[in-house]
Amino acid sequence: MQSGAEQQLERRRYEAALAERQFHRVDPDNRLVAAELECRWEVALKEVRVAEEALARLKSPQAIAQITVGNKVLNDKVVRLSGRLPEIWTDPGTTDAKRKALLRCLIDKVILDRGEHDVVRMRIVWRGGAVTDIEVKMRVNSVADLTQGAEMRERVLELARAKMHDDEIAAKLTSEGHRSPNCPEKVLPITVQRIRLHAGLKGLTEQRTRWRHSTDLLSAQQLAGVLNIPVNWLYVQIRQGRLLIDRHPSGAHLFSNTSRVIEAVRKLRNHELDQLDLRITEPHEEGHQHA
Repeated sequence: MQSGAEQQLERRRYEAALAERQFHRVDPDNRLVAAELECRWEVALKEVRVAEEALARLKSPQAIAQITVGNKVLNDKVVRLSGRLPEIWTDPGTTDAKRKALLRCLIDKVILDRGEHDVVRMRIVWRGGAVTDIEVKMRVNSVADLTQGAEMRERVLELARAKMHDDEIAAKLTSEGHRSPNCPEKVLPITVQRIRLHAGLKGLTEQRTRWRHSTDLLSAQQLAGVLNIPVNWLYVQIRQGRLLIDRHPSGAHLFSNTSRVIEAVRKLRNHELDQLDLRITEPHEEGHQHA
């Protein structure tokens, strides 16, 4: 592989040869043009001599020794820097732009294999020859586009027929390595619900109205009817930890049928409370409020 000085000399020689050919082709009677081309030829020859001298200096023993020492110093700096890469990467002062620049220095090339489903296979070739293979989960449009979409659908229907709640099914599938099309990390309850409804299966949400309980208690659907709010809003608050309530042994969430509890849930709905704790069966004050 040619060095920069050798490439420079090659270009100068080419330019000098070109100037010489142009001078010899000109009509001798055209003295002004001939004089100009002769001047250009002489300048090109001088530049060739300068480039030859520069290359000769670089090839001298002293220059080679300087280059060797310089490379050793540079190599030592690189070795010291490599041990601090994790520290530099996580430093708050390291901006994203600097991290990208650092990666460009370390990575030779990246090869992507998009595949047919939701997994992209990535091969990173680092400078120096090391290779890292990575699989990245991508967002897709439907369960059918997932690598394990068919298996997940059958599992959802199996668990739904076993009378499991959508939340429980979602957690179970997540632990088994499944995911939602638009969420690479876990299975969402809404994904379970859509699969179940598409198959014509009713979930526990629809069956809770048939559970029997005393008249001093309200089911989630009954409370939603009293407050004229969507029942799903109650379940979302429970999942997010804003509404704290224990489950009845039957599996249902039951609320005390009192004006205080109903009013407390109404305040939660209207954002007058940040959190509502109904986990105590018979508290002195129903609806402990937490700012």
